[in-house]
Amino acid sequence: MTIRVLLADDQELLRMGFRMILTQEPGIEVVGEAGNGEEAIALASSCDPHVVLMDVRMPVVDGIEATRQIVSDNPAVRVLVLTTFDLDAYAFGALRAGASGFLLKDVPPAELVAGIRAVASGDAVVSPRITRRLLDEFAPLLEPPGHRELAQGASAMAKLTDREQEVLVAVAEGLSNAEIAGRLFVSEATVKSHVGRILAKLGLRDRVQAVVFAFQTGIVRPQGRP
Repeated sequence: MTIRVLLADDQELLRMGFRMILTQEPGIEVVGEAGNGEEAIALASSCDPHVVLMDVRMPVVDGIEATRQIVSDNPAVRVLVLTTFDLDAYAFGALRAGASGFLLKDVPPAELVAGIRAVASGDAVVSPRITRRLLDEFAPLLEPPGHRELAQGASAMAKLTDREQEVLVAVAEGLSNAEIAGRLFVSEATVKSHVGRILAKLGLRDRVQAVVFAFQTGIVRPQGRP
């Protein structure tokens, strides 16, 4: 399958550089370029991309709102956010809006290509550990979960078996499959199966979204917050 990529960045030179890298890769096709978030939203509908490479700091509509609308309108589209800093409030906002990960703008070409292939295949580029650090770092920006969010979290946990609940909490703590396997005394393959069932039952796209969901619904709390 050819991976269809939409480039969204207000810097034409940067888009040109990404296009040059990606057009040399087999199985990847750049299907459109957007110079602002409004264009990105429109092109995400008309160009039918698998992956949107999204700058978060753009004019007209920023990348966070564009991500939210694209993911809402096209749930199958994966958004890979471009940012300048690995612990960035914009990246944090984009993950909450539905992005499947983020990359630094100066990412080496091989990592850029690997990231696009990863999200296109259903994986998340950002490790849950980094997502956890982001959420802890920007915890002051999070409203404590209210009654609705807590009820949503309780309802979600009720759909899971006891072991799946343990795995979800461990994922939200930033543990890898190997670390979870060691904690629960099971194989990595078993953990991977549990994670797949958790995502399916809760309607989540990937591990990053599982971490965000666990925070937003009070299943886990930011460090330092009761």
